[in-house]
This record gives sequence, structure tokens and C-alpha cells, in this order.
Amino acid sequence: MRIAIGIATRGRPTILAETIAELALQTRAPDSILVCHATSDDVNDLPQQHPDITWLRTTPGLPRQRNAILDAVEDCDVVLFLDDDFLPAPEYLEALEAVFRARPDCVVATGTVLADGAKGPGITVPEGRAILAADSYAGPLADAVPHFNGYGCNMAFRMATVRAHDIRVDEALPLYAWYEDIDVTRRLGEHGSILRLAGARGVHLGVKLGRGPGQRLGYSQVVNPIYLARKGSFPWSHALPSAGRHCLINLIRSVAPEPHVDRFGRFRGNMLGVWELITGKASPRRVLDL
Repeated sequence: MRIAIGIATRGRPTILAETIAELALQTRAPDSILVCHATSDDVNDLPQQHPDITWLRTTPGLPRQRNAILDAVEDCDVVLFLDDDFLPAPEYLEALEAVFRARPDCVVATGTVLADGAKGPGITVPEGRAILAADSYAGPLADAVPHFNGYGCNMAFRMATVRAHDIRVDEALPLYAWYEDIDVTRRLGEHGSILRLAGARGVHLGVKLGRGPGQRLGYSQVVNPIYLARKGSFPWSHALPSAGRHCLINLIRSVAPEPHVDRFGRFRGNMLGVWELITGKASPRRVLDL
């Protein structure tokens, strides 16, 4: 089995370097690593430091960058997408391979996130490594349970299924592409199982550098779930509560916002999204104009 690691990156070369360093500790080495960036500033001198990595370049946008990786891994059986700020435990790939070998029905696998800085102010690299070092999981590497979707910071696809059904990440979701991971993994899940792996573990640092303005994200929080529900990849029973929940959270927390979150900007984007849904003008691509 050949396993590739794909990383789409934008504007965070220092963090990317730390993630690449962590990959060297895998007990089961990847067969290839591909990094897709948009400008030379995204990677600085990393291509010279790591000539063994395949460096791809395309126009900005997470879906477009991930599709460029999919197009370049034709000789691999599994591609593992990692965010440029995800630190995998050393046994991550070993557990991933064990599950894909034991479960031929598995088309999407996502790991166990020990800590997620995206849900708070973020986690530093030393903090992330300390969390990995303190993890005491001793269960079977191949343990896995059904899951609703793959989480974009660490999700693996069986490439035979990707090729057979010509599945790509939806480029109608531009930029940071809120919920693109739900869309692509749910579409893959129509052809097999989506599993969460107990033995494939890691820490998502949730670095704030490189993220878009609050208004853009707030607009996507409302419009993208509805777009996906209409498309059929995200149930209405999940889409409507998701949009409503983010509107309410951003409104309440705008009163005393966290230092690392533009709550009022997000709420303003939420309300613009609601208005454009009512008036029939809503589109995920509208964030490009905000």
C-alpha cells in the first residue's frame, strides 16, 4: 500500500516547517509528501531544504490546492490530507495503514484529535508536542468507529474510490472553504464507510495566521451549509442548526469577544448571508467580494 501525505498551505512557512519535521518521526514513513502553495512566500526556502518533497503551485484556495494534490498522487492508494498546523503522533500512518488494510469498505478515515486549537486561541508548537508526548493510548492501532464526516485537518481518502467516481473538492467553495471537508467526505461516503481511527492521533494547533477576515467567515458559516444541503451532501437537519448556531454564538459573544476572534465581523457576515439567502443572491463565491 502506497500512502501519500498532502498539505495545502498558505502564508505560514514557519508552522509548515514544524509539521514537516514532525512527519519525519512516523513509524511508518509516507511513500510521498506533496505540498501545494500559492506563492513563494508560503514556503520560503523549504523546497531547497526538502528536495524529497513534491512542491506544487496553483492559485489560492483550499479546494483548488487540494485538487492539485489529488491530481498529482495517481500512483498512491491512499492520500492523507493534513493541515499545515497538524502534528501527527508517530504511529499515525501505521494506524492508518492498518485500518485501510483491515477494512476494504473504508473510503474515508479521520484521526482522533487530542486537542484542537481551532476551538480556542490556538496551541503553540511546544504545547502540541507536549500533548503528543503525554498521550497514553495503548489500544489496537486498527480500532475504528463509524463517523459522520472526515475532519479537514486530518482526513484520508482511498484513491481507488476517488478515481472511480471522479470525486473532487468543490471549488465553488473558495478561499478557506468552510465545510469543504464535510462535502467531499460525505460524497465519498456514499460509496463506503467513513471511520474515525482511535490509533491515528494528533494535535491541531489551530494557528490563526493566514485566516480570512471575520465577515467572510461569517458569511460562509451561513451560506455554505445551505449550499451543501441544496446540493445533497449535507442533511438539512444539520445545515439549518449549524447556520443558526453560529449566528447565535457570534451575536452573544460580540458583547465581549475573545481577543483572537472577530465576533462582530462574523456576525455581520452572518446577517449578510441570511439577507442574501432571503433575496436569492447568496453564493459561496460572494466571499471573494467581501
